[in-house]
Amino acid sequence: MKQRFNYVKLAPGGFEAMRALEAFLHACGLEESLIHLVKLRVSQINGCAYCIDMHWKDLRAIGETEERLYSLDAWHECTLYSDRERAALLWAEAVTNLREGHVSDGDHARVSAHFNEQEVANLTFVISTINAWNRLAIASRAPAGSYQPKR
Repeated sequence: MKQRFNYVKLAPGGFEAMRALEAFLHACGLEESLIHLVKLRVSQINGCAYCIDMHWKDLRAIGETEERLYSLDAWHECTLYSDRERAALLWAEAVTNLREGHVSDGDHARVSAHFNEQEVANLTFVISTINAWNRLAIASRAPAGSYQPKR
């Protein structure tokens, strides 16, 4: 596929605003591995090849196992994830899949059992931000495969 447009060059103000949001997210106190795990799962749901490639590589760079990465799309049936990670993945799916209905009180109760209010808010920003990145990459047809982690 050919890239349709380069949003980084064509909308640098928007891109810099998104980067500032990313800087906040990575300094908000949530575990880096959790942030990337959630970003990868949301990108799988949205079918964003560029972001799947990026977050898979970022997770590998920080030591994530291939077994957990390969199992992520079946996390519901897998015992490889902690209760905190499972709550975050549940919340990520609920916030991303809004066409299936609003985020339920039950989903909020489950995430709140493992995250305090500030963490839930920050986690929701992580999910909202990766959904925005997915839409930018998909709409522009950002080419997957060339991303290299900074580590």
